[in-house]
Amino acid sequence: MSDPELETAARRAIACLDLTDLNDDCDEAAVEALAARAKTPHGTVAALCVWPRFVRLARATAPADVRVATVVAFPSGEARDEAVIAETEAALRAGADEIDVVIPYRLMMEGQAEAVVSRVARVKREAGLNVVKAILETGVLGGTEAIRLASELALEGGADFLKTSTGKAPVSATLAAAETMLEAIAAHGRPAGLKASGGIRTTEEAATYLALADERMGEGWATPATFRFGASGLLDALLDTLAGEGAAAAGEGW
Repeated sequence: MSDPELETAARRAIACLDLTDLNDDCDEAAVEALAARAKTPHGTVAALCVWPRFVRLARATAPADVRVATVVAFPSGEARDEAVIAETEAALRAGADEIDVVIPYRLMMEGQAEAVVSRVARVKREAGLNVVKAILETGVLGGTEAIRLASELALEGGADFLKTSTGKAPVSATLAAAETMLEAIAAHGRPAGLKASGGIRTTEEAATYLALADERMGEGWATPATFRFGASGLLDALLDTLAGEGAAAAGEGW
């Protein structure tokens, strides 16, 4: 891929980036630093994704045009639905624009498919017009058929996005999983998006996901409304691609 092609991919990826800090040691200072990086010399990121306890701070410190996302039932997906709804309700009250909910994927693997539909539907009902992203944890699901089934169930429940991973499992996003999820989105008939999350660290890797989306969904489909990257370190690589070796350091001040 030529330098101009990489630069184009980097600009697209910044606009689609959910700049994320879900580290166990995340604190208020880290969230404020994350918010400060949301506006770059090449445009703003799509969203900040933080723990529920930091939603209010993220909303107060992020640029007005950057959305705030948070996670519920995270990372195991094993919380009871009532607890997940309470967590969702509290996050929305604090100012969250988007809810990334882990599906009960282990129940699905045990044959309880309806649990996925019910979880997503209840969160979506609570969220209303706010975006709901269903985290499938594809690295645990493993096979294509399980990923396809999880995708179909989450879409049936009303998910606005399918998200590959929590970033906490040994295997996170893969192109094969993303392709299966895009196929499910295309076949479903109702508009929905894809979030590739976990382990995407270079501009070249981001470019391959964008190319896959272009191939499967058509040129121009992958915009912030339909496509996201969930990452913490990717922004540095994208800025390096666009502005040379000093870009990442310069971006720290934005």
